Amino acid sequence: MNLSVLDTSIIIGYIFLTIFIGYFLSNKASKNLSNYFLGGNKIPWYMLGVSNASGMFDITGTMWTVTILFVYGLKSVWIPWLWPVWNQIFLMMFLAVWLRRSNVMTGAEWLKTRFGDDKGSQLSHLIVVLFAIVSVIGFITYGFVGVGKFAETFFPWDLHTNRLGLNISSANMYAIIIMGLTTIYVVKGGMYSVVFTEVLQFIIMTIACIMVGIIAISLVSPEQIAAAVPAGWKDVFFGWHLNLNWDQLIPAVNNKIETDGYSLFSALMMMMLFKGVLVSIAGPVPSYDMQRILSTETPKDAAKMSGIVSLVLFIPRYLMIAGLTVLALVYLAPEFNKMGANIDFEMVLPYALNNFIPDGAKGLLLAGLVAAFMSTFAANVNAGPAYIVNDIYKKFINPNASQKKYIHMSYLASFAVVIVGIFFGFFAESIDTVMKWLVGALFGGYTAANLLKWIWWRFNGYGYFSGMVAGLLASLIAPLVFPEVSPIYAFPFIFIFSLAASVIGTLVTKPEPDEVLIKFYDSVRPWGFWKPVYLKLKAQKPEAKPNNDFLRDMMNCTIGAGWQMMLVLIPIYFVIGEFLSLTWVVGLFAISSIVLYFTWYKKLEDYPADYKCEVKKEVEVKEPELVE
Repeated sequence: MNLSVLDTSIIIGYIFLTIFIGYFLSNKASKNLSNYFLGGNKIPWYMLGVSNASGMFDITGTMWTVTILFVYGLKSVWIPWLWPVWNQIFLMMFLAVWLRRSNVMTGAEWLKTRFGDDKGSQLSHLIVVLFAIVSVIGFITYGFVGVGKFAETFFPWDLHTNRLGLNISSANMYAIIIMGLTTIYVVKGGMYSVVFTEVLQFIIMTIACIMVGIIAISLVSPEQIAAAVPAGWKDVFFGWHLNLNWDQLIPAVNNKIETDGYSLFSALMMMMLFKGVLVSIAGPVPSYDMQRILSTETPKDAAKMSGIVSLVLFIPRYLMIAGLTVLALVYLAPEFNKMGANIDFEMVLPYALNNFIPDGAKGLLLAGLVAAFMSTFAANVNAGPAYIVNDIYKKFINPNASQKKYIHMSYLASFAVVIVGIFFGFFAESIDTVMKWLVGALFGGYTAANLLKWIWWRFNGYGYFSGMVAGLLASLIAPLVFPEVSPIYAFPFIFIFSLAASVIGTLVTKPEPDEVLIKFYDSVRPWGFWKPVYLKLKAQKPEAKPNNDFLRDMMNCTIGAGWQMMLVLIPIYFVIGEFLSLTWVVGLFAISSIVLYFTWYKKLEDYPADYKCEVKKEVEVKEPELVE
């Protein structure tokens, strides 16, 4: 496809604007590590929330979501529970508050507040750093596959080349170039650059999403959609089997459903619920989501930041997803049928954009989608080096270095994780393959140890280390030994293996010291099996009270998951013209919002003022070349 001069100018202009912002903010970010990785805890919570939403609005995930809506219809709104998407709700209701009360810079550093500073704590610290680096590299690989496929479809230049004996496809070259440009502004500007460029990116993406929704509604009627989809496509609810038959429309879609392994839909849902609740209580993986939480000024702000993410993200994103899907269903089905069994369903989004978006608008939309990729990629590039520099280099190698030295090491670490992520991207088969490994196998290895750290007082650093090592090894080995087993179905086995290692490692070693446990419980105040620690705290502080909010938090999480689902369904029903269903979901959204105002927001405002926290600040750099 040949882009117009206007479209090309918009895209190039946008990319250079983001690089300029990164350099403009570099002096502010380079004062110390707290400024570089957390923005000095001075960035407003609502900007962090919009930034977090922008980071989740990734181009690779959007391509995947368009694909599953095309194939599975309204039932596809359940499939993102694989992540699970409602982990943001658990953060909103209680976990973000618990995390922010810890006053640390990274998820690995957080472990010191839970396990102290003995050998077990140091081992747990090292393993979570390793996990953080593996997960960040995994997400960079995931983005590499998606952005390369996307860019190759739109940009007219064939960049295929051979270098050093390697045959580099055009898609991979586009991915390398876009990742390289994004790395420049992230490395220079740190968290300030990431947040401020992501807010800009979110505005561009929202405009693009509204534009796609309007185009789709103007070009496609509800009757055309009904004629283009099989019976049951518009049904949200499901039975034991999926019961979608594409034989009379696009027969190759049935092969896709069989390959995905989603035919037994109820079994899939039970697995996702089992996995989702455990993963959500375990908390966020040590990545950009956790960095946003730790960047807020107070625990209250951390909860509100997590809440605004869903509110601003889902309606515009699904306007675009639904719009591109119905355009592809109605107008591109003949093209897909010509491909026979060789349809690359991950190209549904690029095909729809290529054929239906006019010049000028196409440039803005492509800039928005490139922005979506850059947001997610930038967030990961900012998160990964935080662990390498703060939790390895500073802690074990050079604890007395200057802030200037730490910032320069952060630059090197950023480039390193990008290079390794790109390397693995060359060997990834598809977006779907990488996504399933991330959310099935890798998250399975993370869940057991990180669930126990919140709810069981006896759990110690050795148990955490044992569980994480077992889980990480299982998640890396399982796909190699059992390649035919979907990672989502391997999750229970990886989880049980990691859980057993966690419990055994804990019981054969000593508990953590009382002073460590008491201090942790007093500051973070989780619910769970903490009675022995609470009684010891009570003896020291008679006014101390236990956290009895488990039932309320779980009720709020249940309501919140439904509230979030309405945010997904509202734009889809609007685009496909199902206005009766739209009325119902808008009503349910309003009712759940009112309930959460009283059961969550009002309770959040009741937290004492002394819960305000400040991360330990390093002395600012005084080298003249880094400050004005």
